[in-house]
Amino acid sequence: MPLRIAFMGTPEFSVPTLVELIGQGHEIAAVYTQPPRPAGRGMDEKKSPMHEKAETFGIPVFTPTSFRNESVLAEFRELNADVAVVIAYGLILPEAALNAPQHGCYNGHASLLPRWRGAAPIQRALMAGDAETGTMVMKMEAGLDTGPVAMAERIRISENMTAGELHDRLATTTADLMVRAMGALERGSLELVPQSEEGVTYAHKIEKSESRVDWSKPAQEVHNHIRGLSPFPGAWCEMDIGGKPARVKILRSEMTSGSGAPGAILDNDLSIACGDGAVRLVTLQRSGKQVQNAKEFLRGNRIEAGEVLG
Repeated sequence: MPLRIAFMGTPEFSVPTLVELIGQGHEIAAVYTQPPRPAGRGMDEKKSPMHEKAETFGIPVFTPTSFRNESVLAEFRELNADVAVVIAYGLILPEAALNAPQHGCYNGHASLLPRWRGAAPIQRALMAGDAETGTMVMKMEAGLDTGPVAMAERIRISENMTAGELHDRLATTTADLMVRAMGALERGSLELVPQSEEGVTYAHKIEKSESRVDWSKPAQEVHNHIRGLSPFPGAWCEMDIGGKPARVKILRSEMTSGSGAPGAILDNDLSIACGDGAVRLVTLQRSGKQVQNAKEFLRGNRIEAGEVLG
């Protein structure tokens, strides 16, 4: 029998899993997502990607701000869900909520647990220079991403992969893995394995204050920092353009040869010296402007070798 599922998710990352579960014939009793929030220049309230997708399927949508409210918990229990599937929801679920569905709550998490528990596993894996990552389906418990693991899928991280590219790859992988896990749960054959107590790391939320490039760091760290924050929030630096400092996001870079004072432009191909080695800037975006490759950027902004980036 198909499962009756309460689905919890908010960003674009969670959408493929909802679509795949529906495609497999499971019944989605309701979708829980973050409330609409002001966005854009007009600061009009905008629904989450999950909210918009659920409405296209005619699924009831709930947007509580907390699960500590007894009326919210009662509403959740009244769904009589077999299981809850949680993908990047953004709210902490108390034990009463975790135990409400018959089979509990299962989370799709974009890392190889116990490495990178927490809010930003995709970005942190890239910023740390990890050679591989993956996604796991775990049964949720009260701790932060500490529950036993049902299934896992590994993914190799290529040298120049950005957070956006890894996000898209893991979104589809997580959807496939969760569908397989729910199929096994439906058949009564899903097995759980406790997480290792060794190798625990935490993927803390990305703060805007850490997005500025530090050219004094080794080139590999600078490169990892740039790709780990691309496209959002975007690593940035200051360039002297037209005699004024301009903020420029760097959305793609690659390792190159060269040396010099940290932040110095080494050639007319936007190779930049770091504390050790150099990186070449491939894709950039000046504040308020379009994304451009290095050649396009240099045509519109006079920057010369020898200048030092801030």
